[in-house]
Amino acid sequence: MNTPQYHEMLIPTLKVIEELGGSGTIQEIAEGVIQLLGLPEEVTSQPHNPEKSSQTEVEYRLAWARTYLKKYGLIDNSERGVWSFTDKHQRGMRLDPEEIVQTVRGLAKNAKKRVINEEPDAIPEAKDWREVIHQAILSLEPSAFERLTKRILREIGFVQVEVTGKSCDGGIDGKGIVKIQDVLSYHVVFQCKRYKGSVGPGAIRDFRGAMIGRADKGLFITTGTFTREATKEATRDGASPIDLIDGDDLVEMLKKLRLGVNVRMVEEVEVDGQWFENI
Repeated sequence: MNTPQYHEMLIPTLKVIEELGGSGTIQEIAEGVIQLLGLPEEVTSQPHNPEKSSQTEVEYRLAWARTYLKKYGLIDNSERGVWSFTDKHQRGMRLDPEEIVQTVRGLAKNAKKRVINEEPDAIPEAKDWREVIHQAILSLEPSAFERLTKRILREIGFVQVEVTGKSCDGGIDGKGIVKIQDVLSYHVVFQCKRYKGSVGPGAIRDFRGAMIGRADKGLFITTGTFTREATKEATRDGASPIDLIDGDDLVEMLKKLRLGVNVRMVEEVEVDGQWFENI
């Protein structure tokens, strides 16, 4: 099965958002579209451009679909990355994907600027700083990546963080303790891998086998992505829980923790002339 084109994902994206109650995160929408279209793992695990991003080809084309639907006026996203319907969207409305594509391209042409690239080589929602950070992580030496992992875990609340991967400890690269309110403590083992592709369910099962009887929880960190089957395996009922952090999560964590990232807030002031006239 070939990966569906972005225009083939327009209507499925709307259907999934509707099924989610009118709003959804990027991950929820992606999982819904994958299930709706019945896409197998060999399709959903294909990377788009592993040299620049951990994004899969399906995620890349879904980003295009969301961008076209947004430019068409049917959906919009909040600062927290939640996508929802606009007032223009009406339940049960008939929509033609080709009309949506041509309308959006027409808007771009009339505005005399390329709002959307007509060749599927650019990620419409990509942020340059994300790609720069991701590339910087991939270029780190193994020891530097271990230090980065330890720093991140300490920043988010881990104590007694220790890297043990050099001892070939059954797939476990390190361990630490998470303290909650200085009352509860959880022993966590982690595995951190610099992958450019996708991590499958087999790697999750192997990691779980190595952590049994040695920790309360597991944490799998990768610079790549996790397949849908790997995500399901990590949260499988009756099995030891494993939390997942992929390449995009790593980038967001570095931004949130201000590690190697400087964020400048810009204040915009608008004067209400009508207010002064009514004094």
